[in-house]
Amino acid sequence: MRIYNTRSRMVEEFVPHTEGKVKMYTCGPTVYHFAHIGNLRSYICEDILVKTLRYLGYDVTRVMNITDVGHLSSDADTGEDKMVKGAKREHKTVMEIAQYYTDAFFDDFKKLKMAMPEVVEPATHCIPEFIHMIEVLLEKGYAYQAGENVYFDTSKLNDYYVLSNMNEKELMVGVRDDVDEDTNKKNRSDFVLWFTKSKFEDQELKWDSPWGVGYPGWHIECSCIGIKHLGEYMDIHCGGVDNIFPHHTNEIAQSEAFLGHPWCKYWLHVHHLVDKNGKMSKSAGEFLTVSVLEEKGYDPLAYRLFALQSHYRKPLEFSYEVLDNVSQAYEKLVRRIADLTDDGEVDSEVYAGYEKRFGDALADDLNTSMALTVVYDLLKADVNDATKKALIVRFDEVLSLDLFGAAERLKADAGVDEETKKHILEKIEERKAAKKAKDFARADAIRAELLAEGIILEDTREGVKWKKA
Repeated sequence: MRIYNTRSRMVEEFVPHTEGKVKMYTCGPTVYHFAHIGNLRSYICEDILVKTLRYLGYDVTRVMNITDVGHLSSDADTGEDKMVKGAKREHKTVMEIAQYYTDAFFDDFKKLKMAMPEVVEPATHCIPEFIHMIEVLLEKGYAYQAGENVYFDTSKLNDYYVLSNMNEKELMVGVRDDVDEDTNKKNRSDFVLWFTKSKFEDQELKWDSPWGVGYPGWHIECSCIGIKHLGEYMDIHCGGVDNIFPHHTNEIAQSEAFLGHPWCKYWLHVHHLVDKNGKMSKSAGEFLTVSVLEEKGYDPLAYRLFALQSHYRKPLEFSYEVLDNVSQAYEKLVRRIADLTDDGEVDSEVYAGYEKRFGDALADDLNTSMALTVVYDLLKADVNDATKKALIVRFDEVLSLDLFGAAERLKADAGVDEETKKHILEKIEERKAAKKAKDFARADAIRAELLAEGIILEDTREGVKWKKA
């Protein structure tokens, strides 16, 4: 496996700290709003990385945080807490906002066929760990108190900018939102480890600490959650390119100061999704979500395929015209797979050759477009259908495009006219409303009505699916 390491700025052979085992951390969402499809590009890439490593034989443990406190509207520790901002917007408590948007985030995860991390930890569950790390940093002289807040002193490090190879002035251009000067800081690049009530009187979530009632800074949570669940050595840390500075830069600073040794060897960053107006972001007002795509008639997996057709280290430009083309390509791919039969026996030699080609493509810094080329080459090749089907099943363990599930649904739809499909979907919605109203007798009656018409309903994690009896 070879991946581009942001820290070394080169493609490197991947060698985990413990042979055969991979400890991986991915920055999770700040759950103050829905995730837009630009956010989700990063998570799709991270999902492919996990599944590629498993395809290649590694035992992977993945940890993800949920930011439900401490992330301010500027990445440089200024502005309003995003969670408080979301709660005000919707006239709810911060915890209500956090739960609602956490659930929405993982609903999108399911729709995009992403595997759940082994550990998902909200920041609010780890206050004792944050306080302990800050105490150690103060004892070691890497932190100081000023204006009742606690700051990390970046002047104590030999190379604070190790992850970026850029100077402070250049990096500030990449920080989201305007950066206001904090006069409590000894150095402009210092960052907050703990805010006290002197910072935000209206902060809903506060905890007692040795430095006063307050709450943690954003950057401390990923360090503590990663160390808590993965130990003192981590193999891969992932995120979007906008996490490089200051978030991941600060994580390295505080983690290695706390531990006294190198922490994470490989840093992988996914580039932005852009449109004709530039980078997609929530701050622009209206933004595209998976639900919006569904409302417009797009299968979420068409968006996943769209993301896989480009390399993660390149900006990816979104347009509905391109998504239309990808949707058509996805439908054609599914139709080709639906046409495969069970003829023949799996040719083990051919199987091994294509399996290696697919693995080699992904092992080359996650070359997903080349991996997809292997799929198309296979379908065109003079290979019996049994071998093709076995290989597609294997490849889809990584691609996760639900190729055979979609093919089965396509075959189930065959011979059902549009009016009948409309009737079925209306009945499914009626049954959904009955279940929501706890009218389970009516819901069961609707299922029975459709069964009498030769239609079987299946309740799945992805929603209700139907097929001909």
